[in-house]
Amino acid sequence: MTIQEIAQALVAPGKGILAADESESTMAKRFAPIGLEQNPENNRTYRNLLFSADGIEEYLSGVILHEQTIHQANDEGVSFPALLATRGIIPGIKVDQGLEALPGSDVEKVSKGLESLVERLVAYRALGARFTKWRSVIRIGEGLPTNDAIEANADVLAAYAEIVQGEHMVPIVEPEVLFEGTHTLEESGEVLRNTLGVLFGTLAVHGVAMDGLILKTSMALPGKESGIPLAPEDIARETIAALKDAVPETVAGIVFLSGGQSPEQATANLNAIGALGEQPWPLTFSYSRAIEEPIIAAWAGEEENVQAAQDVLRSMLRNNALARTGEYQV
Repeated sequence: MTIQEIAQALVAPGKGILAADESESTMAKRFAPIGLEQNPENNRTYRNLLFSADGIEEYLSGVILHEQTIHQANDEGVSFPALLATRGIIPGIKVDQGLEALPGSDVEKVSKGLESLVERLVAYRALGARFTKWRSVIRIGEGLPTNDAIEANADVLAAYAEIVQGEHMVPIVEPEVLFEGTHTLEESGEVLRNTLGVLFGTLAVHGVAMDGLILKTSMALPGKESGIPLAPEDIARETIAALKDAVPETVAGIVFLSGGQSPEQATANLNAIGALGEQPWPLTFSYSRAIEEPIIAAWAGEEENVQAAQDVLRSMLRNNALARTGEYQV
């Protein structure tokens, strides 16, 4: 398949992407409420629950894996990438190596990992990965974000995307505008618009093929500490306005991250976006905690709860698949 064909498959109608790429530290936070230790075997057991659930291929086009997970296998010894691929779900891999301080700043960050990227991509492709994800973060606050932070992260994301396409894989670029803060919905929309505008200008300079690239983006949201209600219709309007101003129509698709929203909020806001009708690009979800939190609660680390947890997984995926076209009803 060409990268354009892979990208189109990842945003296929009625489907979304599961972000099962949590780091060990994030998995520890996920497991803490159920009193389960984070370790390679517990992580493998949990992800096997996800990837082996019946019927998920109806709602999932792809799964983003973590470095640990791409090397793991199910109980029968079938590697997770092979297990997903046999079900028609495209395996992907998170390839950034976290964040480091932006030079000259005490609060802003820039993502890292370019130095070893080509070598890792060759290995991941051999393991079955066909797409990748790279996350940067943009913080809103007094005097933030700075132009330096927006530009530095755009430079890294564009260099990453160029390298990934050179290795015949699809890059997902994720410049996450953080939910934390006291900013208004309009301020969030303006930062989202500026961040994406700079990013796509930089991607063009690097010669990245837009039809072989997917954007993973935040929604425009009032800050978590602002006290401003999350009105789905307002969020949908502001989000789509920012995307239309900044994202070329030739981009293969856009997937939304949940970014600290509750499962209910993430689905309701996606549904409001979907209810606005067809947009220049396919729009869908690429959620992690907003799908997995209820699953982990239902599982509680107990074998006898696996079926119930998988039922929750199918329900969460179905709800968000419906929401992408505004058809979800509580």
